[in-house]
Amino acid sequence: MKKVRINWPNKKSTNCSPGEEWLKAAYDANVEIPTGCLVGSCGACEIEVNGEVIRACIDKVPDKKELKVEFFSDPYW
Repeated sequence: MKKVRINWPNKKSTNCSPGEEWLKAAYDANVEIPTGCLVGSCGACEIEVNGEVIRACIDKVPDKKELKVEFFSDPYW
């Protein structure tokens, strides 16, 4: 089965299956992503994946070879 390598902000790297929920992938990597509503409306779980901002509570890990995750910070918060 194909695996996706995820490089987390804490300099840790893990592998997971494409289509896995981001919150589960983070949990398995011992990385905490803040959550709020869990339906994508509040934006508390926003992370940046390869330069694209996503909401971790509703998005899945894409089928890519390697991903770089950064914590997204909104300058207006």
